[in-house]
Amino acid sequence: MIRKFIGWFFSPSKVPIVEEVDVYSKLIELQERIEALEAENVETTNTLYELMETDRAIEMKIDILAEEKLFDK
Repeated sequence: MIRKFIGWFFSPSKVPIVEEVDVYSKLIELQERIEALEAENVETTNTLYELMETDRAIEMKIDILAEEKLFDK
């Protein structure tokens, strides 16, 4: 039984190891995906900066309103 296993384990595979792939087309596809992800990353970063600035502006307005209410009493 062990001999059968060893024979099977070391016998050549009937399935091809490497499929025929057009490497250049895959490279172009990956490059396009990277460019799309980079553009999306820039958009996301810009949106986050805008949100942070809006948050800061709201906090400043709240602080101003809070100070006005404290001094009005």
